[in-house]
Amino acid sequence: MTKPTKSTEAASPLPAESAGAGASASAATAERVQKYLSRAGVASRRGAEEMIRAGRVTVNGQVVCTLGDKVCPGTDEVRVDGARVDPPTALWYLALNKPPGVVTTLDDPQGRTTVARFIPDGAPRLFPVGRLDYATTGLLLLTNDGEFAHLLMHPRHHVPKVYRAEADGVPDAEDLRMLREGVDLDDGKTAPAEARVVRALSDSSVVEITLREGRKRQVRRMLSAVGHPVRLLTRVGYGPIALGRLAEGSVRALSDAEVAALRASATGGR
Repeated sequence: MTKPTKSTEAASPLPAESAGAGASASAATAERVQKYLSRAGVASRRGAEEMIRAGRVTVNGQVVCTLGDKVCPGTDEVRVDGARVDPPTALWYLALNKPPGVVTTLDDPQGRTTVARFIPDGAPRLFPVGRLDYATTGLLLLTNDGEFAHLLMHPRHHVPKVYRAEADGVPDAEDLRMLREGVDLDDGKTAPAEARVVRALSDSSVVEITLREGRKRQVRRMLSAVGHPVRLLTRVGYGPIALGRLAEGSVRALSDAEVAALRASATGGR
């Protein structure tokens, strides 16, 4: 497997320690503590604010008392629950074609294969953007940019995700109408989705569904609810990024243009 290159977007040419980030760091380099924690992948900004309010965050040994407090990356020592937090010095954005039978976490107490297996040698600690079910294959984004990940996953941004399912039978016009307008599930009615039959076979079909929300096993539950249980499921698109011909179990680096397009998909171009 070819080692992907890291994105150059927002990446410093030198580690913070070598780029003049010492005790003389200017106030211009300071950032709010919650942004620092979000960028490091600890939590979303809102989650980081809750950590601060709970007194779990310290800077240089002092508990952070207000949400307006700032930190100088590379100079100040930030800890959450006593564990040191360092932001990435270079940002990585990868696309993985997740195989079946792989857990979308970095560690698994049951000893199952995780997506960490597919992170290239020499890469920093990367974490998945959202999840794919154990049996589901397809496009999964990996990054060490916490703010980027939280931006894409925030439910209010409605970043579209495209799935192709091999399902029992062939959905008719009424089935497709229900998928498009919303299906009643045990956790409420689903949001409007896009749905179409890509290919009809004798006893099965390939159905493409585009979602703008993310519930557990949502595509499988939606298709089961309209009488077409899923046999195989693959995610083929995330926002403007397509799975394309990426081989199962392989990764590739996203270009700076693709990263920018993903941000625009989440922010509406703002």
